[in-house]
Amino acid sequence: MTITPSAWWDRDRHIDRRARLIDRNRIKAALRAWFEAEGFTEVEPGCLQVSPGNEAHLHAFRTEHIGTDLARRELYLHTSPEFAMKKLLAAGEERIFAFAPVFRNREAGPGNTNPWHANEFTMLEWYRAGEPVEALYRDCREILRIAAQTTGRWVWSVPKRDAPSTGRLERFDLETCDLRTMLLGEIDQLAVADAFSRHAGIDLAAAYDGDAADASRFRAAAETAGVKTMPDDTWSDVFARVLTERVDPHLGRWRPELLTRYPISEAALAKPDPTDPRFAQRFELYVCGVELANGFAELTDPAEQARRFEAEMALKEARYGERYPIDADFLAALAHMPEASGCALGFDRLAMLATGARSVADVQWTPVVSN
Repeated sequence: MTITPSAWWDRDRHIDRRARLIDRNRIKAALRAWFEAEGFTEVEPGCLQVSPGNEAHLHAFRTEHIGTDLARRELYLHTSPEFAMKKLLAAGEERIFAFAPVFRNREAGPGNTNPWHANEFTMLEWYRAGEPVEALYRDCREILRIAAQTTGRWVWSVPKRDAPSTGRLERFDLETCDLRTMLLGEIDQLAVADAFSRHAGIDLAAAYDGDAADASRFRAAAETAGVKTMPDDTWSDVFARVLTERVDPHLGRWRPELLTRYPISEAALAKPDPTDPRFAQRFELYVCGVELANGFAELTDPAEQARRFEAEMALKEARYGERYPIDADFLAALAHMPEASGCALGFDRLAMLATGARSVADVQWTPVVSN
């Protein structure tokens, strides 16, 4: 006999979910108060955009605008509020933040078993004009502290990747992260090249010339490390495989960790590192092996940004048979945008970890149901 799980709106199930949903609200309120105390202005970026974003492996929801004259044009639900918020920086805003609903296709589907993904989720995104990327490190530390303080849970955990799927998890089936260690100092930092060396035994610098054109050496190094590759894998494909299989699971174990200095080919909207232009001023925040946030020093050169977007869309067309428009208005705004740093954090993931939930759907008031 097949048993259909009760819907999220079932009264008994909602009672079980409600405490975490209220905690989600409390975390959001506490974060909003902190940002406002820091001199930030909350903004509400529109979801409907000319371009959903121009990263090759992000997939958008397409829609159609019909005017009063019945003229039709294609629009998209954004995958991030980034373009709109950078236009606000160009307009003169200096410190802004948003709790933005965002939409990403191919993230989940019927029978989705990945607890970290959903097609619609909330992104906490913020920008500091005129401040270096390191200022965001402190912000991440404060956001984690506020979330833990709000729920009173300082030790966060997630099931290990090889944990049993029965739901009966023992202590040894969990990856844990103690946020109290963070209170003693700054969040640990680890450069991507050092992470590849430590966790995969790969000399990333030797396999990277800055434009990721030659993947053969990288594929060979990955195979030696036990990561299976395909003959047509690009450099970025191999990078993603090694990162996912060998590096990610080790990050943020026991205490939060920042993965820094990504290869420039993996940072389409970030500025190069002034000490080595092969790498970018980009970082990601990890807790319990889970990526929570992605931040960088913002690229403000419209010509270079256009070149990167064109390269990303060429890759997208070759891989997926489609490409997205490039927002000319965004490129025009970049020429007027000040130097800035920005970060995007998956708010549902944060709420999930801080409340002890086992799925982002358990901390979404009305999760999308896939039939």
